[in-house]
Amino acid sequence: MSAVTLVLAGLAVLVVAFIAVWMASARAGHPHGAPAPLHYAVGAVGLFFDSLGIGNFAPTTAVFRLTRMVKDELIPGTLNVSSSIPVAVEAFAFIAVITVDATTLVSMVVVGAVGGWIGARIVSRLPRRPIQIGMGTALFVGAWMMTMTNLELFPGGGDAVGLSGAVLLFALGANFFFGMVEALGIGSYAPSLILLPLLGMDPRAAFPIMMGSAAYILPSCGMKFLRTGRYDGRVALGITLGGIPGVLVAVYVVKSLPLTMLRWLVVVVVLYAAVSLLLAARSRTSAPTSDVSGT
Repeated sequence: MSAVTLVLAGLAVLVVAFIAVWMASARAGHPHGAPAPLHYAVGAVGLFFDSLGIGNFAPTTAVFRLTRMVKDELIPGTLNVSSSIPVAVEAFAFIAVITVDATTLVSMVVVGAVGGWIGARIVSRLPRRPIQIGMGTALFVGAWMMTMTNLELFPGGGDAVGLSGAVLLFALGANFFFGMVEALGIGSYAPSLILLPLLGMDPRAAFPIMMGSAAYILPSCGMKFLRTGRYDGRVALGITLGGIPGVLVAVYVVKSLPLTMLRWLVVVVVLYAAVSLLLAARSRTSAPTSDVSGT
């Protein structure tokens, strides 16, 4: 059995465990009504953009608050629970359709997941605002570097499907850090989309790596909320069911986009993330600013 197969098998086991815990929560009496059409739509749109690397936590939170769809105290749990299965579908789909070096993929996913596990227990206690400002500023710099690369005014970028040696070790350290700060609501998608292409990888290769890492982190966080009942079951179910087809459409879009257009999409995604982080830091709120608990 290959290392990639083991990663996918482990993810499948985690998803089955997540579904079992969700069913147990429902049987224990946590309310789960039939979702409304709006719930499906929020899932389809939010997870479509999540699969493009933009993330769905911030826009979905905005919808929740605008429509009063979910009580504020239930928003974090609803986000984590509703995103867990669609993000796992993202990981399976991207790994299936986009070629990535097995060593790079497996090591990055494992290190990112471990970083998320540690971050949930340690980094979540750190001050959020300075890290948001630092990450937001770094993403602006990264977006500028990617823009210069796209305009062929700055060296960088490439079409490699894997990393090796010191470059891989550097990427592993960075992905470990990205996983840790997800505990602060700072997503790993945008920094991954900047880092890996600038290290010489095809931007498409970033998607299986970052989705795979998130797919391990989200169900682990989601099960905590399921056991405590701090989530809206009706909304979470609708977003989950609506999000899966949204993910599959986005995977096709990413796979079929010309490389030049994809690189410009990366710039847009990273600028969006940078602005979101800096605005969140300015407002000093604790609302999630990304797609991962994490997605």
